[in-house]
Amino acid sequence: MEEQEVPTEGLSEQINDKAQEENAAKEKKWSFYIAISTALIAVLAAISSLIAGHHSNEALIEQIKASDQWAFYQAKGIKTDILSLNGNINFKDSVEKKYKVQQQDIKEKAETFQSASETHLQKHNLLAKSVTLFQIAIAISAISILSGKRVLWYFGILLTIVGIVFFISGLL
Repeated sequence: MEEQEVPTEGLSEQINDKAQEENAAKEKKWSFYIAISTALIAVLAAISSLIAGHHSNEALIEQIKASDQWAFYQAKGIKTDILSLNGNINFKDSVEKKYKVQQQDIKEKAETFQSASETHLQKHNLLAKSVTLFQIAIAISAISILSGKRVLWYFGILLTIVGIVFFISGLL
């Protein structure tokens, strides 16, 4: 009786090749997701950085305006003091009252500018934190693709979510 031969010679090689193709396809798909997510994170980082810079500039401008108002306030105070040392009492009293009212208005403006500066600075700080988190997430995603460890990518996504929270807080 003749034995039947089962064609198994190339079978294990075919199975291994097919398994490698499927793994390569999965890796390619995973790499694609990492690439897309990293690009989106980079866009968020760029937008956050731009807005953070804007708030930094606005904080500085508002602080300069506040300083100008405080200098004006002090000038009015000096004028009032000079008037109190000189001249006609009736004229002096009316001008002093006028300067005191003007000083109060100037003080309110200065405080408004100072408050606006502080608000811009707070927003800048929140947005700067989001930029930092986005940049770290990008670096971790790069390490993830190089090392082949998905857990690092998931950690990068988690950092991105926290960065988005800071980003939204900085916009509000």
